[in-house]
Amino acid sequence: MGDDTAPAGGPAGEGLTCLVTGATGYIGGRLVPELLDAGHRVRCLVRTPDKLRDHPWAGRVEILQGDVTDAESVARAMDGVDVAYYLVHALGTGRGFEETDRAAARIFGAQARRADVGRLVYLGGLTPAAVPEHELSPHLRSRAEVGRVLLASGVPTAVLRAAVIIGSGSASFEMLRYLTERLPVMVTPRWVHTRIQPIAVRDVLRLLTGCARLPREVNRAFDIGGPEVLTYLDMMRRYASVAQLPRRLILPVPVLTPRLSSYWVGLVTPVPASIARPLTESLRHEVVCREHDIEQYVPSPPGHPIGFDHAVRLALQRIRDAQVTTRWSSASVPGAPSDPLPTDPDWAGGSLYTDVRERDADVSREALWQVVEGIGGEHGWYSFPLAWAVRGWLDRLVGGVGLRRGRRDARHLRTGDSLDFWRVEEIAHGRLLRLRAEMRLPGLAWLEMSVDGDDGGPVRYRQRALFHPHGLLGHLYWWSVSPWHAVVFGGMARNIVRTAERAAPPPHGRGTGASGTATAPGDTGAGPRRATGRG
Repeated sequence: MGDDTAPAGGPAGEGLTCLVTGATGYIGGRLVPELLDAGHRVRCLVRTPDKLRDHPWAGRVEILQGDVTDAESVARAMDGVDVAYYLVHALGTGRGFEETDRAAARIFGAQARRADVGRLVYLGGLTPAAVPEHELSPHLRSRAEVGRVLLASGVPTAVLRAAVIIGSGSASFEMLRYLTERLPVMVTPRWVHTRIQPIAVRDVLRLLTGCARLPREVNRAFDIGGPEVLTYLDMMRRYASVAQLPRRLILPVPVLTPRLSSYWVGLVTPVPASIARPLTESLRHEVVCREHDIEQYVPSPPGHPIGFDHAVRLALQRIRDAQVTTRWSSASVPGAPSDPLPTDPDWAGGSLYTDVRERDADVSREALWQVVEGIGGEHGWYSFPLAWAVRGWLDRLVGGVGLRRGRRDARHLRTGDSLDFWRVEEIAHGRLLRLRAEMRLPGLAWLEMSVDGDDGGPVRYRQRALFHPHGLLGHLYWWSVSPWHAVVFGGMARNIVRTAERAAPPPHGRGTGASGTATAPGDTGAGPRRATGRG
C-alpha cells in the first residue's frame, strides 16, 4: 500500500477505505460522518446493523455484521481496508472484561496484518505519569494494554490517549453536568482535587480523522488534551459559570472511595454506577499530557484546541438545539438483554406473558404517532408517574440504568436509541415502536406500541407488553406486578390516546364531546394473559 513514508492508502488527494468499529457508540457514531466529509469511504463493523439504519449517513457507508471477538467477521471486514479504527471498549462489563479486551485487540491486530491494512487508530485513556500500571484502575489498565497489543501487531498504529472528553452526550460531560446542576451544595470525594486535562470532542474527532493520513513509519502513542489543566473542582465551578448557575458550595471529604463515589454519581446523574465507577476510578490519579507531538502530524487549525469554557458552551448549545447526534448510552448497556422479540416458531412450548391494550382514537394517525414517538424522557410514560419513578429508583439501587437516561432527541427516535430504561429495538415511523427493557429483571421484557388505520377511517392504538420469565423468580415477578397492569398499562393506553386527541382536532370533522375534546372509547384490552407457544 505504498512506501514506508507515504500515508496509508497512498497520496493525500485520494480517499481512503476506513473501517470503523464501535460505530453505534458515542465516538464512533460521530467519527463516521467526519470521515465521509473528509472524502473517505467508510465500512462499519457492528453486531446489530439495524442500529445504524436510521442514522442520516447510513446510506453512504458499507455495513457489515460481526464482532471484534470473532476472527472470521473481522477478517471479512478488513478486506481492502486502508485504515482501521478500533473504538471498542468493554467498559463496565464486569469480571473478565480485561481478558475480553485483550483477546479482541489481538484478533483485530492479527487480521489487520494479514489483510495488509495500512494503519490502525485507537482511542485509549490518558494514563498518569510515574504510577505503576498495577495501581491503575482496571479500566485504565485495560485500555493501556489494548494500546500496547495494537502497537505490537506489526501494523503501523496510532494510539490517542485522552482524559475527560467534553461534548454533548459524553458520559464524562453528563456526569459533570448533572452533578453541578442538581447539587448547589456538594459533599465530594478527594478526587475533585485531581488535575485533569480535558479535551473537546470536536478536537478528538479532528485528531482521529487526521490520523488516517499519518506517515507509515509512525507507530506510537500520543497524548491528546485541551489547552488547560484543571481540577475536577475547577471544572464544576467553570461549568456553573458558563451555565449561569449560582456558585456551587463544594465540600470535599476523604471517606468517599471510588466505589462509594460511583453509587453517589449513579443516584444523582443519569450515568449508572457500572459506568460511573470506572470513570471515577480513573480520576484518582493526575492525568495530564506529557507531550504534544501529535501537533507535528495533525496541526491545530485556528481556534483549536478548544478551551474548556467554549467546549461547554458548544455542548450546551447542542443540547438546547436538540442536536445531540450520539450519547454515552448509544451503546447497549453491558449485561442488558439483547435477544430479539420472541417469534412463534422459536418460542413454541415456552412461557411468554403478555398484556394487550387497544383503543380507538378520534384523531389522525400522524397526531397519534407524534405522541407515541415522543414518549419517555420529559414527557414521561402517561400513567402513574410515582410507580414509574419507584421502578426507576429500584433499578438504580440494584445497579441498573434507572429512568434518568432520558432521550437523545425530544421528538424523534431511531433504532438503537436509549429511552429511559428501554432501548429502541424497532421503529417503523408512523406505525410501530418496539422497546426492549434494559432494567434489571428476572427475564426479558418488551413494550410494543403501534398505530393502525388511516385518516379515512378509524385509527386504532395497540399496546403490547411482553415478558419471558427466567426461572421461578421470573414467574413470581410477573404475577406480583400483574395486579398493577390495569393501572399502569391501561392508564398508559388511555392517556396516550387522550393526549393525542387534546393536541389535535379530530380528522374529517368526526364527533367530539361537549367540551370539544374527542370522546375516548373504553379500553378493550383483555389485560394480563399468558401465552404458551404463540404470543
